[in-house]
Amino acid sequence: MTNKPEQLATQLKALADPVRMRLVALCHQGECSVSDLTRVIGLSQPRVSQHLKQLCDAGILQRFRDGKWVFYRVAARRKSDGDVSWRLLKLIPLDDAIFQDDLGRLSELRGERLALSDDGAERSGDRPLYKALVELTVTTHLGDLLDVGCGRGQLLKLLGSRAQRAVGVDIDSDATRLARAELMLAGLPNCSLRSGDMYRLPFGEAEFDTIILDDVLAHAKHPVRVLTEARRVLKPRGRLIVLLAVGNQSVAELQSELAAWSATAGLRLAPASLAPKNNPQWLLSVATDPDAQSAAA
Repeated sequence: MTNKPEQLATQLKALADPVRMRLVALCHQGECSVSDLTRVIGLSQPRVSQHLKQLCDAGILQRFRDGKWVFYRVAARRKSDGDVSWRLLKLIPLDDAIFQDDLGRLSELRGERLALSDDGAERSGDRPLYKALVELTVTTHLGDLLDVGCGRGQLLKLLGSRAQRAVGVDIDSDATRLARAELMLAGLPNCSLRSGDMYRLPFGEAEFDTIILDDVLAHAKHPVRVLTEARRVLKPRGRLIVLLAVGNQSVAELQSELAAWSATAGLRLAPASLAPKNNPQWLLSVATDPDAQSAAA
């Protein structure tokens, strides 16, 4: 294992190059593809890739694949770790004209990407849902947040600033790519996007304090399996927030179905709230894992 002086020397060497410092500054604002970084920095893709490799080898950046795209981000770590990387990142003068120009170009690229999309950024009836969701979570600690079925990341934009870490998952890689652009423009570098299957979430057990199932159960062939998988990645004292569009079903039918699914998945379901209360379009309910809570007590 590399000791701390050696690690620090490696990281200092990696950040000593002005181009690599610019790459880190960009990845600090959000997840970036090689294509994005190449266009902003103005160097060839092989040269940019070489710089990125050195930054990854030093543990400053992380490389990951999302669908057919490869992205880079500042390596995930807790500020409380005492990791010197946090102090090194703070030394980068992000308000300097060079870094501001880079960020401006990156924002333009993300804005162009969104402008080329003909999808609506919001679904009809979302405002009552947003209001109800804020009211439901305003007094709780979101901690590490997961949004399953995130689409273009509207709920991440709503709640991401209050989360320690926020991750959106959607099976549509084009949707996550657009969400990544939305979140960077919203100034939420703690948000991350993944293409993924709600039946096989790409995370370990008990990773998240708050999980949102973003209107995915009604369209799922196996809703109990979705709830069981969400329960797997939920921390012992975590909360699973289920959102369901009312649609053509009655509220009573939805509540009955959700209660049956939750009981089969071993979850305790709290009474649902409706948004708006008159002529409801959304049902919101909180589920917890009673077994995990008892073990953690």
